[in-house]
Amino acid sequence: MKPCAFILCVFICFSCEEIHVPKPKAFLSLDYPKATYLKSELEVPFEFEKNKLAQLNVSKKNNMLEGIILRYPTLKASVFINYKKVDNNLEKYISDAREMTKKHLQVADEISERMYENKQQNLYGMFYDLKGNVASQSQFYVTDNTRHFISGALYFETKPNYDSILPAINYIQKDLMHFIESLRWK
Repeated sequence: MKPCAFILCVFICFSCEEIHVPKPKAFLSLDYPKATYLKSELEVPFEFEKNKLAQLNVSKKNNMLEGIILRYPTLKASVFINYKKVDNNLEKYISDAREMTKKHLQVADEISERMYENKQQNLYGMFYDLKGNVASQSQFYVTDNTRHFISGALYFETKPNYDSILPAINYIQKDLMHFIESLRWK
């Protein structure tokens, strides 16, 4: 083989390799619509405002309110809200709500508590923000300390990956705080 032909063959063989260039880091940009709140029109012992984006479903057992589900189809998330009538058992309900949150301690990186109090509307409660790959990223309870108790928890319809769902968590947490702030006992 002639030297020119050999060099040409080597050049052709090595020139076909693809050069890999690292891609720059990018962040997923998620734009959610600005929240528009609507007053609930349910026959339950309380009223509240919900985001127009959330679908409202009521579950009853023996014609008694068992719970409400606020479903966010575009975010693949649901907030499960339970209502219980207080009958000298408020401490048990609060203890159960705290225990539900504590179940996530093994997986959660951090749990922060935010106390809520509105004496004018007779609302008292706690909001829990759970960070990490936990099943429920937000939980709360609200009561009037005498007759009503409401608890709720946020769940996503996907395996928890905290970094990926953080924008959706933040969006829904604002809705949950609005739910609590707009809550009125009937």
